[in-house]
Formats: sequence, C-alpha cells, structure tokens
Amino acid sequence: MSVSFKPIRTLLQTGTNTGSRWFSYIGLGIGVLLLLCSIQMYINIQQLLGGETQRKEGYDFISISKTITNETMGQLEKNLFNENDIKDISNKPFVQGVSPLTANRFRVQLSAGDIIPFSTDMFLESLDDKFIDTVPPNFNWKEGQDYVPIVFSSDFLEIYNVFAPGYGLPQLSESTASQVMVYITCFGPNGEKQTFRASIVALSDRVNSIIVPKNFLDWANKKFGNTTDVKASRLYIKTQDANNPEFLSYLQQKNYKVNKDKTKFGRVKQVLQGIFSGLGIFGLLVVILALMLFSFYLQLMIARSKDNLQLLLMLGYSPNWLSKNVSKQFIPVYIMVVLFALVLTEGMQWAFHHFAMFDRPELSSMLHWAVLSTAVFLIGLSLLTNYRMVKKLLYKLV
Repeated sequence: MSVSFKPIRTLLQTGTNTGSRWFSYIGLGIGVLLLLCSIQMYINIQQLLGGETQRKEGYDFISISKTITNETMGQLEKNLFNENDIKDISNKPFVQGVSPLTANRFRVQLSAGDIIPFSTDMFLESLDDKFIDTVPPNFNWKEGQDYVPIVFSSDFLEIYNVFAPGYGLPQLSESTASQVMVYITCFGPNGEKQTFRASIVALSDRVNSIIVPKNFLDWANKKFGNTTDVKASRLYIKTQDANNPEFLSYLQQKNYKVNKDKTKFGRVKQVLQGIFSGLGIFGLLVVILALMLFSFYLQLMIARSKDNLQLLLMLGYSPNWLSKNVSKQFIPVYIMVVLFALVLTEGMQWAFHHFAMFDRPELSSMLHWAVLSTAVFLIGLSLLTNYRMVKKLLYKLV
C-alpha cells in the first residue's frame, strides 16, 4: 500500500511566502512567452526572407560583373573576367565556388513559329549545372542533335506577359510556356545560319538569363563565332553568406557590381534575426531568473519547515519519496503557466499570419514544431530543477 502525501502536506506550507511564489510564476510565464514568440518569429523570418530559391544546400548564389565606366566603355577586355580574375576569387575563403556565365559570340534570333507570331534577337548563356536551381534530367545536348533544351528565367516570362497584350500576343502560364516549341536561329559571319528546335524544360528563379547546355554553346561559338576563347561578362558565386562583410568589402575593392537588392535583403534579414535572437535570449534569462526565484521560495519553505521535515525523516520517510512528492505539487502550476504562454503565442502567430501577412502561403497559422518542443523542454527543465534542489536540501537534513 502506497503512502499518501496528503496528510503531511500542511506541514510543509506553514509560514511560506506566497507573494514570492506567485511573482516567480508570473516571471516564468513572461519569460516563456518571450522565448516562444522569439523562436516562432525567427522561424517566420527564415520562411519569409530565407526563400528556398535563394539558397541551395545552405549556400547563397549570386552573380557579379565588372562595373562599366566611361573609361572602360568600348574596351571589351577590361569589362570581362579573365582566368586570373576567376582564380583570385576562387581562392578567397568566403567563396566556395565560382562559375563563369558564358555568352554567345554570334547573332541569335528566337521565334515561336506560327503559334506565337513573335521573333526577336536574343542572347544565350551557359552555366555550370551545379549553380542552376532547377536542372531537369533532359537538360543535355549532343552534337548533331537539332533540339536544344532551355532553362528560362522566371523574370523573363513575367516581362513577356507584361508586354504581350500590347503586341496582340497571348499571355503564357508556366505550364503552357514549357509546351511551346521555340526556334533558335544562329547566324555566322558569312551569312551562314542554322535553326534549332528548342523548348523550355525548366524555369529558374535564380538566374536571369536564357540558359542552354554548355557543350552546345561551346560548339556554336566555335562554329558561328569562330572562337573557342570566350571570356565571361558575369560570374556566379557560391558562398555561405552573401552578406559577409569581408565578401562585400572585396567586391567593393575590386569594383565588382552585385545586385544590391539581394545584399539589402540579406541585411534586413540579419537585423530582424538579430532582434528576435536578442529577445529570445532575454526571454531565456527571464525564465532562468524566475526559476531561481522559485528555488529561493522552496529553500525558504524547507528552512521554515526544517523541524517538521526532520521529524518526518526520523519517522522513516525517505528523502527521495519526499522530494518527488514535494516536486509533484508544482507540476500542474508549471504546465498551466507554459500552456498559457503557448496559447498566447499561438494567438499572436494566428493574428500575425492573418492580419499582418494576409495568409501568405509561406507561413502557417499553426506554431512550428520547434516551439512546441521548446515548451515541453521548459516544463521538463522546471520539474527536474525543482526535484534536484529539493532532494539536495532534504539530504542535508538527514
């Protein structure tokens, strides 16, 4: 038959300071609320500003080019990247990979046949497949093949859909654009020309260009441009952090041009993450202080109940049994405090998603699993801390 703790509970509550106990509960609730909200907002920022298209395998991919000035206008070699430039960038510790974006050195014309009566002079470029965000299995070409797969920029498709109505052309969805047969006509210097069938096999949110397989562009530059040494006007950089101060300082020193919106985007992300990280740390400190305050309350309770506790120990009550039962008295309170903070956090997330973000699909009205896990961890931490402290104090009375 198990021993009941109820008859002896009153022996441990005489002369206790209930004010400090409730003050610690309130402090714990505020700290937990700050911590949970900070974690959820940090995750929201990751989902809103991180963007899966911005990073691949934990890296940033950005393009850089040389700044064209009045002095370098008309001097093509000064505006292109040579082997020494590429080698210098590759050797920097903040750069994990470099790929030149090679362009055509001959005239190219794109048309869509009779389906869309539209043709224009355009450009083609090639890039290492590892730097492209969407590379389907059929993105390849062999010499003698009259079909060329294309990775098309999503921005270019959007631009087309903007001006298409003004020219009486149909607007295209992404799925329809991939079904339209495109014709690439390559012109040589002596009036030579050859037309290839092509289609959009993927849309890229990262690369603002019309990408074709590298071996096709190398072959075409040799055949129609009479050149095999094609220097790149743009480089794609693979880096762990596009907003690394050393990286940005290097680009400024070399007078290389980069999309400023991407770096500003990253700086805003870092600032917001820093703010909510600071709030999270502050919330954690409040939780720790609340637990310390409650530990003082327990120490005071045990000190004032010292004679009663020593009598219970002399009567044969085990210190372990007393520790477990004393700690159990506060389980409902801790669970209620954390659950109350969790409910408030869920309400704030729901309001943020619906009223501030207007139900954007990147976010969810429900809390992230990391927030729920943190709440469970805090309950366990509070109970374990109290149990160990009460047990330690009781063994001192033995």
